[in-house]
Amino acid sequence: MPRQQIDRDKLRVQLRRLPKDILLELIDRAIDLVPRTRLPALVEGYIDPDALLPESRSAGRLLGAVRAFREASLRGDYYQDFAVDSKNFMDMSRGTETWIAECERLFNRCVAGAGRGRHTELRESFEILLELLRHIDEGNDDVVFFADEGGSWQVGVSWEDVLPAYFVCLSPTTEPEGYARMVNAVVDDFVRHDRDKYMRKARGIGTKEQKRLLR
Repeated sequence: MPRQQIDRDKLRVQLRRLPKDILLELIDRAIDLVPRTRLPALVEGYIDPDALLPESRSAGRLLGAVRAFREASLRGDYYQDFAVDSKNFMDMSRGTETWIAECERLFNRCVAGAGRGRHTELRESFEILLELLRHIDEGNDDVVFFADEGGSWQVGVSWEDVLPAYFVCLSPTTEPEGYARMVNAVVDDFVRHDRDKYMRKARGIGTKEQKRLLR
């Protein structure tokens, strides 16, 4: 598509007409296009730039962040409900959207670290996040508020990325029987509809004995 000149005022008008979810997608795209040196000016007055400083990539720091997220989640820090009616039953509260975004961010950090070692810390980080999803699926409504048919499926986890990375951390940190048991559990809990695909991935990552038990 050829580059075109865009009138900023017209753009502002059109942006105000877009649904919230589309606006968030545009903001996400804009973050990648704005030079890093200009990002502080972009968020000034809305977000404290000091809260956006790069985080350590170490597995230990990540585990601390995941543990803190669990504590805040179970404490109800993200829980925010609203009066549900026939018009807003598909909406999400700001607290729920924030929790989903933070959960996704932490999962992404786990996935990014899976190939760098420190598998024990990363495995615990994965499993804390998975247990929070299980907590939601058990019908507990103290973490996030879903107006209609609540469940971890609404979080939109990218299992295609998350589960192989989890298996990479699980394989070297557990015995064959434990690997087989935990792989079966996580597949049954979250991706039962694609069971064969994820069992193949788990066998491809596991040791010879782990593969044998998974068959």
